[in-house]
Amino acid sequence: MIANRVAFGNTVNEMAATNDKIVVVDSDCINVLNYGNFAKNYPERFYECGIAEQNMVSIAAGLASCGMIPFVASFAVFTSMRALDQVRNMVCYNNYNVKVIGTHAGIETGFDGATHQAIEDIAIMRAIPNIRVLAPSTPIMTSKLTKIMTETYGPFYMRFGREPNRELYDENEEFYIGGSKTLREGNQLTIVACGRMVDLAVQAADELAQEQINVRVIDMYSIKPMDEETIMKAAKETGLILTIEDHNVIGGLGGAVSEFTAEKCPCKVVKMGLNDEFARSGSMNDLFNKYGFTKENIIRKVKELVNG
Repeated sequence: MIANRVAFGNTVNEMAATNDKIVVVDSDCINVLNYGNFAKNYPERFYECGIAEQNMVSIAAGLASCGMIPFVASFAVFTSMRALDQVRNMVCYNNYNVKVIGTHAGIETGFDGATHQAIEDIAIMRAIPNIRVLAPSTPIMTSKLTKIMTETYGPFYMRFGREPNRELYDENEEFYIGGSKTLREGNQLTIVACGRMVDLAVQAADELAQEQINVRVIDMYSIKPMDEETIMKAAKETGLILTIEDHNVIGGLGGAVSEFTAEKCPCKVVKMGLNDEFARSGSMNDLFNKYGFTKENIIRKVKELVNG
């Protein structure tokens, strides 16, 4: 098992061998994002800015204006908030071809504490015009979405966590912007999840199936644009949606699903995530247990909704 952030760094290095427009503008994250091989292989395309995320994004915008394809990355709290002015006004307003990466997203960041746990980044980024928002769940998906971002003109924001991720897909799986993957079929309730929460949702659905509770699980890796057709189908066929995300319950994946269903296909939507509070410092497992990001809590919530 490897982390999505490692899969991302490996893929950027791989793509750079055949695309000399790819550049990395870094903020002292060479080890965090596994940029070591890229920096060694393409030193003339690796720009180290240090812990200066606003400058990093500004430099990337300049490079994009000259036809390059810059990847800028840091902890999600910094790319989505510290550098927000630059992302909005220099990248998105000009519709520049900059790929913004937020690593260590959510409370999965763990011991770094609330100051480094991005629980608002999806809400912030999806509200900005021109930018597309992705939240991959596995290394293979991360790699393939990184390639798609590179081949697709325009600003992107992709977020993932810190820890290794269990693989749910094979190398032949295809993904696309505005897509999703239905990993389990069911007619009693639909779980719509993103990132690491997808794995937990699949585990919960498998246990629930043993009790004849049939739950549909959707990996909504493209949050903006969102797979509206799949959401509409779930709303009509199950009538009940539970969203799960390592993010504030306000404005993120749950907010996006709620906005769409309220207007296009009204149904009950219940949101699981961080309940509008800052989390504490601790291991990922301890924090997930404290704030309810567990298979057991998902099972409990599904039973409550299905039987209620």
